[in-house]
Amino acid sequence: MYSDELVAPMRTDLTELGFLELKTAEDVDNHLKEHSGTTLLVINSVCGCAAGAARPAIKIALANSGKKPDTLATVFAGVDQEATTKAREYTLPYPPSSPSIALFKDGELVHFLERHHIEGRNAEMIANHLIGVFDEQC
Repeated sequence: MYSDELVAPMRTDLTELGFLELKTAEDVDNHLKEHSGTTLLVINSVCGCAAGAARPAIKIALANSGKKPDTLATVFAGVDQEATTKAREYTLPYPPSSPSIALFKDGELVHFLERHHIEGRNAEMIANHLIGVFDEQC
């Protein structure tokens, strides 16, 4: 478990963009179960690839995409464990991965970026990928 003080700026990276923090399993279920429209769900993390690539890519994609998800939501791995576990149930059959980025459409997972899709790529590459996904799915 990480301290609130440590993760506060990492949470703010997404909440300042309008991401809703889902902190319990019930929050995740209430948001994703029978949800209409599109939801971008980020499983946030303290790791370097979250800070150096994933969160910056999300910012770039949202700022530069003509189409955007209807809702933005996030859970924080290593902090909001119950919520993260529940979110990972919705991203099955993919194995647990953080950071990761999931796009849901009408409650169904339609796209998933695992950690290995983020590591070793720069924010611009990931953002361009996300923009394409948004254009196709949103």
